[in-house]
Amino acid sequence: MTSTVADLMRRNLLDVFNEPDAGRRNAAIAETYAEDVVWHEPDRVVRGREALSVRAAELLAEQPGWVFRPEGPVSVTDDLGHLGWVYGPAGEPPVATGMDIAHCKDGVIVDLYTLVSEAPRPS
Repeated sequence: MTSTVADLMRRNLLDVFNEPDAGRRNAAIAETYAEDVVWHEPDRVVRGREALSVRAAELLAEQPGWVFRPEGPVSVTDDLGHLGWVYGPAGEPPVATGMDIAHCKDGVIVDLYTLVSEAPRPS
C-alpha cells in the first residue's frame, strides 16, 4: 500500500513523535521514511531512520506526558506536505507551535523540515 503525502504527514506527527512504545514507533518509522531520510531540526540535522528513531525517543523522554496535536489540515502540493502542530502537556494549552514540511517520494518521506516557535502566552 502506498501512503499519500497527507497520510505520511499525519503518521510522522502522531505515529512517530507521539508514540511512547519503541516497537510501534520503529514500525511506523520503517513505513513512513526513506532509509536515508534527512530531518532538518532548528538545531541539528538527523540522517537516516536509525538516527531519527534515537532522536524521537530523546524528544519523548525530554517532556514525558507532552503531546503533539495537529493544527489544521495537511496541505499538499505535488510531493510536498505541510502540517502545523501544537505541543505541550496533554489536555493543557500548548507551550510551542510549529510546522513540519516534508518532501515525499515513492510513498515515503525523504526530507523533513521542522520549524518551531513558542506558543503565545495568555495575557
